[in-house]
Amino acid sequence: MTTQHVWQNYSQDLKHFILSMVKDAAVTDDILQDTFIKIHTKLDTLKDESKIKAWVFSIARYSVLDHFKATNQTFEVANSETETFIEASVHTEKECLYGIIKSLPKKYRDPLFLSDIKGLKQAEVADQLHVSLPTVKSQIQRARKMVAQGFKDCCGFVENDKGILVGEIQEKEDCKVCG
Repeated sequence: MTTQHVWQNYSQDLKHFILSMVKDAAVTDDILQDTFIKIHTKLDTLKDESKIKAWVFSIARYSVLDHFKATNQTFEVANSETETFIEASVHTEKECLYGIIKSLPKKYRDPLFLSDIKGLKQAEVADQLHVSLPTVKSQIQRARKMVAQGFKDCCGFVENDKGILVGEIQEKEDCKVCG
């Protein structure tokens, strides 16, 4: 498998995926370029080529999150009628993540959102929520485990031998969170 093959098969889908989250064509192109640089440099580490689609979308998702952290922006989901329509017709990891995070208890959801989505340092999260740093660290760690379990329960993802979630998104009607 070559980077060119990956580009030919997935670049348009990745571009739409990224654009659905950042809502800016220029930023989308930048993130897509960053994504393919990561794909190119790490392609030799992919053990199972049948998992390529999930792998490249995972890289794109993390590239988008890195962009939001770097620009100190929030990650908004389904905030317009157009986006709601698109989300209703296409089942994505984003939709599942939104459902999973939404279902978390508030004491886990808030620290996770502030840290992993908004990009605040854990000490800043502790200050903002008026709780101790060890409490915030524990809540974020538990929330991350709950999100991982949510993807396992929702879409049938599994952990590989390195503890990384792998799999492909299921059809919406088979999803236990958003179906």
